[in-house]
Amino acid sequence: MLGVTAEGYKETLSITVGANETSKFWLGMLNDLHNRGVKDVLFFCVDGLPGFKEAIQAVFPKAEIQRCVIHMLRNSFKYISYKDLKKFATDFKAVYNAPNEAAALSELESLKETWGKKYPYAISNWENNWEDVSPFFQFPDDIRRIMYTTNIIEGLNRQYRKVTKKKSVFPSDTSLEKMLYLASQNVTRKWTQRYWNWDQVLNQLIVLYGERLTEYL
Repeated sequence: MLGVTAEGYKETLSITVGANETSKFWLGMLNDLHNRGVKDVLFFCVDGLPGFKEAIQAVFPKAEIQRCVIHMLRNSFKYISYKDLKKFATDFKAVYNAPNEAAALSELESLKETWGKKYPYAISNWENNWEDVSPFFQFPDDIRRIMYTTNIIEGLNRQYRKVTKKKSVFPSDTSLEKMLYLASQNVTRKWTQRYWNWDQVLNQLIVLYGERLTEYL
């Protein structure tokens, strides 16, 4: 689990090894996070794991929950013929780059008129999950860039795979966690830069969230 602090820096919050990734597993991780001192989270960016949203709401009921736009695009692209993929992807940019939710819905409707008959499931994937895809439209571009994708955690996971692929068997979960922890230290040592334009981002977040944020600054 990876977060962004109120000071604008990325930070690894939890490294947990589990047999299966389920909503129950994540509920335990979220409760552990809360018990270790994380009192509030402004927004989460997550994939489409069933029950994940409900697990978050049970522990951090005030948090916004944003479905990863990149995951959503990948799920839509798997329904698209290769010869149409580039054009479809270009047309779809108008949806997730829209200035607000109303404009995004209008662009999605236009996309449906163009592609809906040929690729209905690529469009319905967004329509059925719009409630979880749309939260980031209320934010300015600088905040959207932080919350629209889980790519930052996927980048960290790639570093984990580099150190574990040479060792296929671990004597215990604890030994694996220790290796991942040491790998994290090597990666996070390079996280010395704040998010771009963080001062402006922070000011906008304070306007939006008020005391929920200022009491931790």
